[in-house]
Amino acid sequence: MFKEKLNKIIEQKKSMVCVGLDSTIAKIPKHLHGEIDPLFAFNKAIIEATKQYVAAYKMNIAFYESLGMAGWELLEKTLEIIPSGILTIADAKRADIENTGRKYAETFFSHYNFDAITVAPYMGMDSVTPFLEYEDRGVFILCLTSNPGAKDFQFMKVEGRPMYEHVAKKIMEWNFLYGNCALVVGGTHTDPIRDIRGLTGDLPFLVPGIGAQGGNLEMVINYATDAHGRGILVNSSRTIIFASAERDFDIVAGQRARQLRDQINLLVSVKKNPGIIDMN
Repeated sequence: MFKEKLNKIIEQKKSMVCVGLDSTIAKIPKHLHGEIDPLFAFNKAIIEATKQYVAAYKMNIAFYESLGMAGWELLEKTLEIIPSGILTIADAKRADIENTGRKYAETFFSHYNFDAITVAPYMGMDSVTPFLEYEDRGVFILCLTSNPGAKDFQFMKVEGRPMYEHVAKKIMEWNFLYGNCALVVGGTHTDPIRDIRGLTGDLPFLVPGIGAQGGNLEMVINYATDAHGRGILVNSSRTIIFASAERDFDIVAGQRARQLRDQINLLVSVKKNPGIIDMN
């Protein structure tokens, strides 16, 4: 099952960090612009510098498909250099009627061989089922997002409860049938994270919104991790990969990834052992 695979990687890597490879030519260091494939050179350097500190890489598909054929080639080349033992997540947010959904699932699971994908639940179970049928892959379903517009629908009260709670409960029903559901829960909403964890047991969470979006890491670890102090991936994209625009960009990215890993591990230790004192 995907949950066991994720937790095994977290244990082996001693990390719950997910780095978002949301590369764009406007933000990579200028000295890379002379490379034959500047974005691939950037991705490769970031992966080399961060791979020992991360459990997953998440690739927001928009940053690749916007480049046309070259972007899909960049996606494929980047996936090829990600070491085994690190999860790959297609941040695609796809969902459509079942026959179309099957083609989306085929694209990202069969052709590109991603370990997991993000999908939107708005169209209901039949739009998510094609992804869930890949039993060894993770399906991170949008439950509560980190963007300001989340309030437009996700916090609406339905039968006295916010919409995101209804989504969480429905995901639990789907997981009972398939066993590979997971949730996207934005780190900018601390109290709701606690409520969602209470509704979903030990289902895995992908938590964006830490770093540039201002999410509270301590609260996320306290509320989002499962009873064993694991079960989440904390995503950071811009704060790590664009931490420096100089020639040391990869070194700085590696330092940021290591710092985030160490922060998370310390907070998990404090949660599991409330009397612990950090002597460093």
